[in-house]
Amino acid sequence: MLKNPTPHQIALFTALRAGVFIALLTVLLFYYVKPPVWAAALVLPLVAMVATYFISYNYIKVYILRKIKVIYKTIHDRKLTIEEKKSSSLDMNSNIINEVEKDVREWADDHEREINRYKSWAEYRRKYIGDISHELKTPIFNIQGYIYTLLEGGLKDERVNVSYLKKAANNIDRLQTIVQDLESISRLESGELVLDLQVFDIKELTEEVFEDFEIKASRKKIGLEFKEGAGMNYKVRADREYIRQVLSNLVNNSIKYGIENGKTKIGFYDMDKNILVEVADNGIGIPKKHMPHVFDRFYRVDKSRSRNQGGSGLGLSIVKHIIEAHHQTINVRSTANLGSTFGFTLEKVS
Repeated sequence: MLKNPTPHQIALFTALRAGVFIALLTVLLFYYVKPPVWAAALVLPLVAMVATYFISYNYIKVYILRKIKVIYKTIHDRKLTIEEKKSSSLDMNSNIINEVEKDVREWADDHEREINRYKSWAEYRRKYIGDISHELKTPIFNIQGYIYTLLEGGLKDERVNVSYLKKAANNIDRLQTIVQDLESISRLESGELVLDLQVFDIKELTEEVFEDFEIKASRKKIGLEFKEGAGMNYKVRADREYIRQVLSNLVNNSIKYGIENGKTKIGFYDMDKNILVEVADNGIGIPKKHMPHVFDRFYRVDKSRSRNQGGSGLGLSIVKHIIEAHHQTINVRSTANLGSTFGFTLEKVS
C-alpha cells in the first residue's frame, strides 16, 4: 500500500487492482467456457480500469470535499461565503488529509494558547483587583477611624483633634497618590502614552530633581551628588517630563530606603548610541529573592516599612513602562545592606 497517498493515487491504485481482477476473471472464464478471445480479454479490463478510476476519483473527491468543508467550518471563525460553499475545487494531486491534519493541529495549538492567555489575563485581573483593594483598604480604614473618633467627641479634645486631622489628611494624600498612579499605569499599559520627544541635557534635569528633593534628603542627612566622572553634559532625546518622573521616583526611593548619613549618587556613561544613567545608593538594599519582582506593581520588599513610608507601590512599575515606551531598557543591581543601583538608557544626541 502507498504511504500517505493523494486522492488521485488512491483512485489510480483502486482502478489498477480492479483492472487486474477483471483481467484474471476474463482469462479464467474464456479458458474454461470457450476458446479465448484475446481482444475482449484486453478491452474488458481496460474499460473496467477507466470506469473504476473515474467512479473512485469522483466519489473520493465529493466525499473528502464534504468532510473537509465540515472541518473548516468548525475551525474557522468566519462564516463561509456562498461561493465558498458552492466551490468544488480540490487539488486531488496534493496530500489533502495531511494538509487538513496540519491545519487542525495548528488550530488546536492556537486555541490552546488563546485559552491559556485568557486564563493568564483572568488571573492577572483577579490579582490586580485584589492588590488595589488591599492598597486602598488601609488608608480608607485609617481615615474612617480618625473621622469617627473626632465625631464622637475627639473634635473638642485639643490633645487629639489637630493631630487626628493631620493624620487623616496624610491618608487622603496617600489615596490621591494611589489613584493618580493607577491612572498613569492604566494609560501606560493601554498604549495611550504619547511621548513629547525633545533634546535636552540630562545632567541639568538631574540637578533640577536634586533641588526638588534637597529638603527631604537633608532630613535624613543623605547627600545627593554626581559620581566621579559625571561632569559632562550629555544631550539625550526623550520626553523630558516623563524622564523627570523616572529620576524623581528613583531618587525618592534612594532617600526613602537609604541610611542616615548615606549618599545617593547619579552617574552617566557614554554607550555609543545611548547614555546609561545610574542612580546608586548605599541604603538597605534588596534581598536576592526579591530582585525578579522589584518592577512588579504593588510589590513591596518590606511591606510594613514600605506602607509606613507612603507611596502607592506602583512607582517602579511606572518607571519601567516609561523607559520601555522610549524603547530603552532598565535594570537593577542590589545587595542587602550594601545598597542598590538602578540603571536605564536613553538615546544619545551627539
